[in-house]
Amino acid sequence: MLAVVRILAMALFIILSCLAGLTLSLIRPFHANNVHVIASWFGKMSRVIGVKLEISIDPGAKDLGPAMYIANHQNNYDLFTLPAVVPHNTVSMGKKSLKWVPFFGQLYWLSGNILIDRANRKKAVDTLDKSIAKIKQRGMSLWMFPEGTRSYGRGLLPFKTGAFHTALSADVPVVPVCMNNTAGQIKLNRWDNGTVYINILAPIALDKDIPAREHAKQIHAKMAEHIAQLDEKVRAASGKLARDQ
Repeated sequence: MLAVVRILAMALFIILSCLAGLTLSLIRPFHANNVHVIASWFGKMSRVIGVKLEISIDPGAKDLGPAMYIANHQNNYDLFTLPAVVPHNTVSMGKKSLKWVPFFGQLYWLSGNILIDRANRKKAVDTLDKSIAKIKQRGMSLWMFPEGTRSYGRGLLPFKTGAFHTALSADVPVVPVCMNNTAGQIKLNRWDNGTVYINILAPIALDKDIPAREHAKQIHAKMAEHIAQLDEKVRAASGKLARDQ
């Protein structure tokens, strides 16, 4: 029964937030802060799915200015967790097919996010070039999922290099955003789904003499290690809860 109530609540929230977000985006289309405002609404829905967010931000990542934010992408529940940490003046990049998802796709585009056609290399490169221009001309930050797809409990998948090429060309740091593994943690029929840890790590300046692929490997290793530490915190908290009961 609880799962049904939550599913209905999420569906109603998505419809209402999309309508409100579309209204906001029509009033000020492609505004620099549309994504941050709308993302904050989605982040507050974490409570509805029984999750408490514990967010940690490295001091170097506060009031940073233009940057490339990269995060691990796990499942559909990311929609109600990661948006809580989307900074001001930040847009994300998603696949072009999102544009045709009723309400959400139109909201995603009008709010200022960037759509990329991954099936067409030339168009994908053009989109990345436009993203670089947006970062440089408007002082925007970009949020990407370098795995390119959801991992669904398979661990941190290999990174594609687009985010790192873009960061190098725009001359902005990469800021890793790590969230613990949520596979199996969130069950809609369970009232309390525990704590989800999201850490924004220190910015990493990229050396232009090092290839983007090497940067991708190095930062992948750093994020994988940090995510493992967050997973250990979840296990420790779960063990303590079991002992206390």
